[in-house]
Amino acid sequence: MIELLYDPAVWASLITLTIMEIVLGIDNIVFISVIVSKLPAEQAERARKIGIALALVFRILLLLILTWIIGLQDDVFELFGDGYSWRDIILIAGGLFLLYKGTTEIHEEIEGEKEKEEADRKSTRPFVAIIVQIIIIDIVFSVDSIVTAIGMAEHVEVMIAAVIISMAVMYIASGSVAKFIRDHPTTKILALSFLLLIGISLVGEGLGFHIPRGYIYFAMAFSAMVEMVNFYVRKKRK
Repeated sequence: MIELLYDPAVWASLITLTIMEIVLGIDNIVFISVIVSKLPAEQAERARKIGIALALVFRILLLLILTWIIGLQDDVFELFGDGYSWRDIILIAGGLFLLYKGTTEIHEEIEGEKEKEEADRKSTRPFVAIIVQIIIIDIVFSVDSIVTAIGMAEHVEVMIAAVIISMAVMYIASGSVAKFIRDHPTTKILALSFLLLIGISLVGEGLGFHIPRGYIYFAMAFSAMVEMVNFYVRKKRK
């Protein structure tokens, strides 16, 4: 293991994989930031920390069972001549969950506070419910992330190091993202729209329609830039 520290190829793969994991983690950050914004500030911070910690745990556990992960890409059934693996099923299910969650959250935001308060009264354990939702989506993104890691690096040690570094970056970034969404309600709709976009890409990926992530992240970055301009203009007018 020590000899890996002196191998330039290992360092190159670590840097590349870390950047890739950070990019793939953007989806995870957006979801956690949006979902915890429904909680009071103190609970939101605790839920954010739990969500990031669980994401790290899931990724490391999946890395330690590489054989099972590789097997996820083997077809388990066929439909209309197309084969589907467990990875495809997980991505489709996760994408549909994001589409459902994004749609219901947008509906709730548009309908107003009265309906939200009624929904909150019906939910006896909102904190636990949100943690469960974070766990579900963490698993989905972890599978996608680790399958990518397996294809980019040869050593498990390098994969684990890249995951830990990327999750540390996610932890730092998620606090700022979550606070910004909480302080600026208009950005929440934009973030929820991102969830719909990510959900569509996951479903498409599971069905065999590969959508380059670069297109998705460019659309997200462009929309965020437009929102920043609107935010600046509104602030200047005030």
